Amino acid sequence: MSWDCGLRYMFSVPPALQPGSMCILHDKEDLSRLEMVQRLAKDGCRFLQSHSKGPEKTSETLSDEEGCVCLRERGHDVLVLQRMSSEQPALSASTRGGGREEARNRRYMVVSGTPEKILAHLLNDLTLDDEQGSTHSKESDTLMDDFLLTYPVFMSTSDLCQALLGHYCTKQYRGKEDKKEALERKQKVLHLVSQWVALCADFLREDEHVKLFMKTLCRYVLDDLYEHPALEKDVMEVQKLYLLHRRHTVDEYSPQRKSKALFHQLSLKENGLQFRGTQRETKQVLCHVYITMDSYLSMRAHAGVVSQQLLQAVAERMDIPQGELVLVAVTYPGGKVLLQPQDRVFSDSLRPVGRLHICRKDLGEVLNPFTDNSELQQRTACMLSLNTWDVAVALTNFDWTIFDSIHEQELVYFTFNRHASSSHTTALGLLLQRCNEVQLWVMTEVLLCPVLCKRVQLIKKFIKIAAHCKAQRNLHCFFAIIMGLNTAAVSRLSQTWEKIPGKFKKLFSELESITDPSLNHKAYRDSFKKMKAPKIPFLPLLLKDITFIHEGNKTFHDNLVNFEKLHMIADTVRLIRQCQKDHMGNGITQKSSSEVRAYIDYLHIIDNQQTLFELSHRLEPRA
Repeated sequence: MSWDCGLRYMFSVPPALQPGSMCILHDKEDLSRLEMVQRLAKDGCRFLQSHSKGPEKTSETLSDEEGCVCLRERGHDVLVLQRMSSEQPALSASTRGGGREEARNRRYMVVSGTPEKILAHLLNDLTLDDEQGSTHSKESDTLMDDFLLTYPVFMSTSDLCQALLGHYCTKQYRGKEDKKEALERKQKVLHLVSQWVALCADFLREDEHVKLFMKTLCRYVLDDLYEHPALEKDVMEVQKLYLLHRRHTVDEYSPQRKSKALFHQLSLKENGLQFRGTQRETKQVLCHVYITMDSYLSMRAHAGVVSQQLLQAVAERMDIPQGELVLVAVTYPGGKVLLQPQDRVFSDSLRPVGRLHICRKDLGEVLNPFTDNSELQQRTACMLSLNTWDVAVALTNFDWTIFDSIHEQELVYFTFNRHASSSHTTALGLLLQRCNEVQLWVMTEVLLCPVLCKRVQLIKKFIKIAAHCKAQRNLHCFFAIIMGLNTAAVSRLSQTWEKIPGKFKKLFSELESITDPSLNHKAYRDSFKKMKAPKIPFLPLLLKDITFIHEGNKTFHDNLVNFEKLHMIADTVRLIRQCQKDHMGNGITQKSSSEVRAYIDYLHIIDNQQTLFELSHRLEPRA
């Protein structure tokens, strides 16, 4: 069948392809364009595989799979789409658009492709305001969200900026699209840009490529305003996005110059993702200040904290005059640097200048060990005096502050760029670090208690705190406490555990069963699924799920991006967004006691496993 004959055949009598047909478009320039494929598909046309040997080989049957469209250029695959069955029945011809609306319900998902063709398909598949709410719109929004969450895997931000500008001001359609189609193409690019900035604002704010891109795009849109007056609303949108990066009004080139107040009144498109409110102008860090060689004080501080501020906080916590202490940064080669009062403790990359130690001025050495410090020996009495619910509230408030600032894309960066800079995974790293600290804190508190009866009370208290954390929907801290009680150094204390009352042992057994890893952590997943949002998941398990997807599937197939894999990853990281939302007003944070908060915000921790085991054997020597 010749190409001319084949085209007439497709346009006149669309043949019915059997389910499982593979449709391949060959090297005809007009048909190789993705936009042509999309328009023909929407118009109800079916594509045939054309071979010179005759019509008997018009299709290749695939077993138990739906039809695919494979777009080829210069003899190479550039985009593979797979047919999706719509969950909603197609509307009748008499309702909306007849066969065109029916064809819209035959959707295609991206299987693989080059970054440029995936972006082209996304833009062509986007729906604007008048089509929002349809099945097509939801599928298009999911594709857009998948792309925006995972694009750093296969293209740089600079490449994406260039590609978007290319689609906005391309000349390849000149003479092939009418004015309405050109306007729609430009509006789709602007819609995608607004969603991109809304979703990824935290990562884009300081990117010079994005700043230049927004300025250039703003000028292009203003240039098009005369030819396309309908872009007036989009002009305001782009100018607002531009202001978010430049922090000043639009330049005098703009004929639409307005006051800043007007731009801030304009909201992002209601049908899209809302702008994320977590603008981390001052980033938070967990600071470790060692008070002995193997134990430290953990405290939350802002990235610009100076030496004097840390000294003051440690002196108050340790009840030692600040004038008697100095802060020393120990570098790993073995050098020591005495930090002056106004010296910054963290670099721009949020790394400490060294391992921070508190020393006495007169001795020039670290403080006395934990077990020899009289102030620290009173810690057990202090911990036992705290209300368990208040402690759980303080722990949950601390964790939620960090968790609520985590962006879904941080998990993507963490999975694919583990050895790269941690600037894109700051909040995620903090919460993972906090989980480890709480586990060590539980061990430290139990093993530093020399009296058996008080040690029993401490363990009972931690069991109740774990139960309260679960009730407050903080599974991250819940796991950390249970794991701390289950560590070898604590679980080996047989004399202590024998004294635990039966009802507490039963409660601990029930809580412990939720952490059971069997059947891929089924107990935890079932329990977590029943909880209302907002809630804090156990992040190490979520990262394990993403890593399993990453290592079990190739990122590229024959130089094409495996977008099926990226869709699975995007679908997994969206759990973060779902857990952070509070649709029903089920707020997770509560007012906590100032006394408890002061204790929880500055945890004393021993991070040396050998020291912990020595303490354990000192409490209960081997028989």
